[in-house]
Amino acid sequence: EMFIPYYTGKVIDLLSSRYDHRAFLIAISYMFMTSMGSSISAGLRGGLFMFTMYSLNKRVRNQLFSNLVQQEIGFFEATRTGDITSRLSTDTALMSRSIAANVNIFLRSLVKTVGILFFMFSLSWQLTILMFFESPLTIVIQELYNKYHMKLVQDVQDSIAKSNQLAGEIVSGIRTVRSFATETEESELFEEKLQVTHQLKTKRDIVRAVYLVCHRHVQLAMQVIMLYYGQYLIHTRQMSSGKLVAFIMYQMNFGENVRTLVHMYSEMIHSVGAAEKVFEYLDRKSSVPTDGKLVVEQLKGDVKFRNVSFSYPTRPDVQALKNVSFELKCGEITALVGPSGGGKTTCVALLERFYQPQSGEILLDGKPIEEYEHKYYHNKLGLVGQEPVLFALSIEENICYGLPSCPRSSVVEAAQRANANAFIKRLENGYSTDVGEAGGQLSAGEKQRIAIARALIRQPQILMLDEATSSLDVESEHTIQQALSRDTRQTILVVAHRLKTVEKADKIIVINDGRVVEEGKHHQLMEQKGYYHRLLQKLSHNGEQDTAEF
Repeated sequence: EMFIPYYTGKVIDLLSSRYDHRAFLIAISYMFMTSMGSSISAGLRGGLFMFTMYSLNKRVRNQLFSNLVQQEIGFFEATRTGDITSRLSTDTALMSRSIAANVNIFLRSLVKTVGILFFMFSLSWQLTILMFFESPLTIVIQELYNKYHMKLVQDVQDSIAKSNQLAGEIVSGIRTVRSFATETEESELFEEKLQVTHQLKTKRDIVRAVYLVCHRHVQLAMQVIMLYYGQYLIHTRQMSSGKLVAFIMYQMNFGENVRTLVHMYSEMIHSVGAAEKVFEYLDRKSSVPTDGKLVVEQLKGDVKFRNVSFSYPTRPDVQALKNVSFELKCGEITALVGPSGGGKTTCVALLERFYQPQSGEILLDGKPIEEYEHKYYHNKLGLVGQEPVLFALSIEENICYGLPSCPRSSVVEAAQRANANAFIKRLENGYSTDVGEAGGQLSAGEKQRIAIARALIRQPQILMLDEATSSLDVESEHTIQQALSRDTRQTILVVAHRLKTVEKADKIIVINDGRVVEEGKHHQLMEQKGYYHRLLQKLSHNGEQDTAEF
């Protein structure tokens, strides 16, 4: 590509002097070969680097996502969802483009700049020295432009992200917006966000326009000076017309390459920040290790909390559990009861290994739970929460979630035990019905029954129900409890507020303020006349015991 201006000058000199057909054909042939070679190499280089960029982007995003899903739950509670998605999309793309595209352009421009300087010196050292007066001005203008423009580009992106976030919140909470009749206010707020974005884009475009005006004036002024001095060199026979044309072509390419070098350097420096953010997550290790290796053929399912104390990562100064000890026996239904915020759900979260306790240990069949192999351990546990999460899949795929092979007969059996088969069969597409985003096509009770079926189909040794029947009617709840009580090989832990749900449990553990205050059967706790008894007495006096909630 760098030879094209040189041979263009040769052709002009041949045409402006005594015509030599052979020399003309040779010059034209060289121009054709260099042009073809330049086009082919540019296409191959561009295609190779684009392929490299997309492959690198895919690989980095895959590795980043794989590492993110291995992090402990506390990481997701402390990190905003927008930051995580930004790392996965914007920062990985910027990093990949920097390595593949920016480095490619930077190296190409650097090589071309050195080659152009060589040709320019060979054509006219006087004009080359004169040209260097343009470079400092070009660099200064480009640096100022990069400084302000990049900041405005970032501000525009942040502004767009804020308006998108607001729109997402309004759409997801449209029921609340409608119930408070704030549609107009939300529309005005969204318009304000869009106006901020519009103002930032206007500033960005003004900066771009000023940059282009300044750059074109400097470029035109230098070309006028070059032409004037070049005419002098031709007049004094120090230079031919063809060489002057070749030099001006090189000078234009040189200015473009210098600007590209400055811009690419700024882009690469900017990309370093994105790369640091990506590698910060790539190198992060979970505070809840999942490197256990223990796999046993026969798991009984006895669980023991031994002097467990725990504080949430977002609230390290507040102890959620304080020296908690209790046991769950195989074949028994154990109920955790107590006031909201007492620590019941925290016990479930620790047993699921969402967090790591600060002191104490949790044993499964006498072995610390962190010693068990991660996938094996969680295949032995089944959890159904108060607000179960369903994915935008069919009902059958949601029930089979996480299982590599799952026959329809097993799905139907699990749905029957969860009292879900009847309503599923009434749907037009049955088990193939799409539940919608987050299960939005189903009611709260239907989602809970699907979640219970999803837990039961795995045939877990330990089944945890954290307010799992709170959205069900009494008849459905009774049916599910009967189905669960028939399996005497499971360890069942129930977290509930309804007294009717827990009074038939084999053991009731009362937790208040992060401590176990009482445990025993329903009649034993009533005879002790402690916290459990006082609460029931209070509810009984208010005439609420049949529907009472802790």
